[in-house]
Amino acid sequence: MGTQYVKTNRAFTALRRYAWIFTMLVAIGGLFEPKLGLLVILVMAGLMITAFFTGRYWCGNICPHGSLFDMLLPISRNIKIPKFLKSKYFILGFFIFFMFNFSRRILSVVNQWGSFDFLDKLGIVFVSTYLMVLIVGGALAVFVTPRTWCQFCPMGTMQKLSYKLGKLVGAADKAETKITISNPDKCIKCGKCSKVCPFQLTPYLEFDKNNQFSNIECIKCSTCVKNCPLNLLSLEKKNEKIWS
Repeated sequence: MGTQYVKTNRAFTALRRYAWIFTMLVAIGGLFEPKLGLLVILVMAGLMITAFFTGRYWCGNICPHGSLFDMLLPISRNIKIPKFLKSKYFILGFFIFFMFNFSRRILSVVNQWGSFDFLDKLGIVFVSTYLMVLIVGGALAVFVTPRTWCQFCPMGTMQKLSYKLGKLVGAADKAETKITISNPDKCIKCGKCSKVCPFQLTPYLEFDKNNQFSNIECIKCSTCVKNCPLNLLSLEKKNEKIWS
């Protein structure tokens, strides 16, 4: 048998518990007031900036869609994410497909700059995109596992690119927090951290020489920290890691 993934609380802050309201406001409310879609520009800027310093922290702690998907956990099948959805080829292919269509729609609206309803037309591009993610991501959340969409989310890919740039210039090394184990020798390899991980990662098998989990896909959501039976895990900066 494969790993039995565990359904457990992932909303440890008010923001993570209620950020899904923003998704509904834009995706549904935007159909009646398209200018609400312009708020997504702030979201895109926010995730790119935070990713430069902290990797995919936005995905696990701020993302409105992520909040919505996690709220669907009680009714999710919560089964293993298909490998092909995690493959570099699929992620890259979907990113190119998504960005091509999104850019094409944006350019068609930009050509209408100065028209009376320009902002509405621009806003509806973001609204329809948010609605698509809500529908597709929501369906995947129920029939597979909540964070299935996040495996190939174009915004997640953009975050990883921003993060790599941050690593290149040294900004991420100073600011990023990572899952840290206080004493690897005490770890009983129960796999609980993997069983509750929204991305189905395996921290207990991947701690580096600094006792930190450096997988680029980690969204720093602290779900593994909250569920470690021996309380060995924490979210720390490199110079703050706990040594036994």
